[in-house]
Amino acid sequence: MALVNEHFLKLSNNYLFADIAKKVNAFKVSHPQIKVISLGIGDVTQPLCPAVIEAMHKAVEEMAQKATFRGYGPERGYDFLREAIIKNDYASRGIHLDASEVFINDGAKSDTGNIGEIVRWDNSVGVTDPIYPVYIDSNVMSGRAGVLENGKWSNVTYMPCTAENNFIPAIPDHRVDLIYLCYPNNPTGTVLSKNELHKWVNYALKNDTIIFYDAAYESFIQEDSIPHSIYEIKGAKKVAIEFRSFSKTAGFTGIRCGYTVIPKELTAETIDGKQRVELNHVWDRRQSTKFNGTSYISQRAAEAIYTPEGKQQIRETINYYMANAKMMTDTLTQLGLKVFGGKNAPYLWVKTPDNIGSWAFFEQMLYGAGVVCTPGVGFGPSGEGYIRLTAFGNRSDCEEAMQRLTSMLKG
Repeated sequence: MALVNEHFLKLSNNYLFADIAKKVNAFKVSHPQIKVISLGIGDVTQPLCPAVIEAMHKAVEEMAQKATFRGYGPERGYDFLREAIIKNDYASRGIHLDASEVFINDGAKSDTGNIGEIVRWDNSVGVTDPIYPVYIDSNVMSGRAGVLENGKWSNVTYMPCTAENNFIPAIPDHRVDLIYLCYPNNPTGTVLSKNELHKWVNYALKNDTIIFYDAAYESFIQEDSIPHSIYEIKGAKKVAIEFRSFSKTAGFTGIRCGYTVIPKELTAETIDGKQRVELNHVWDRRQSTKFNGTSYISQRAAEAIYTPEGKQQIRETINYYMANAKMMTDTLTQLGLKVFGGKNAPYLWVKTPDNIGSWAFFEQMLYGAGVVCTPGVGFGPSGEGYIRLTAFGNRSDCEEAMQRLTSMLKG
């Protein structure tokens, strides 16, 4: 008899954004005359930049010619893209990496969800709270999270990030095997200073802990003092895996391309304590078995963002979104709401008025203004009483959404 993986049954029936979509679709059916403006899901709206389009057209033409046609690519990714990543994203910041330490993927979501396969199922897990749901759900699927008790998983250490602690998570007072950090943070839009990040690396070195560091939004950082990579911290190569994405950086949500860095210095111990194993090798073995590589066309598109023209063009798009964030922050602040984030990330973390629950305020915004947000509690217990707004919308939609919210809250 074939048996189901019962860990999947521990999950809620729907992914957070599927629940939101259901509620929004129900509203659209009952209010067809209202144009719904979504500031909830973090999808981009601006088109691909000209340098990327040109590179993709050229790659398609290559695929149409026998002499330049390409079939299966290398599972790690093509050298041309990995070398461009190392030169522009790391060497420019004084970080040395070898090409074999960079793995091209089809977006950070895949690798952040799959990375848990290369470590034991019974490792303990630590997460900032609130948190991107994929980190938790993927550990539930593997049986690593334990059981759900009063809204929290029994084998997960939650590190609250709230206004009271300036959204800086406290270092655990006990040993944790695996820790997820995401900075700039999704959903709160907040960042960690180098000094704070040093504390985490030191903790990991002391406790033989692995840090899964999601830096998908590093390109939105505006302040020079904020680290873009965990490898800017001494010793981090021994304890950290870093995830990056072109989804928001270059508008690749529909193209699918990103990368993961696993330094060869990073090792994990076998259960008998007799061997330290390079996780770079383990992940390489996993990828060669389960992943056939990111498409050649997508990788040529990603390479193009590192050209002088590409850098300038994607910076213009990033500035567009960050201008949205500033306008939204200014408007909501003037309305008396407490707004966090939005300065080094395209996310605004907004305290609900009068301590209204996250889902209740979601409903109030949807039915009172036709504007969609993401309920903060969907990101974890500490998200209750907050909502997340994204700045990825069209400028006109963002402006209209703020006008509607102004009318709703003042009326």
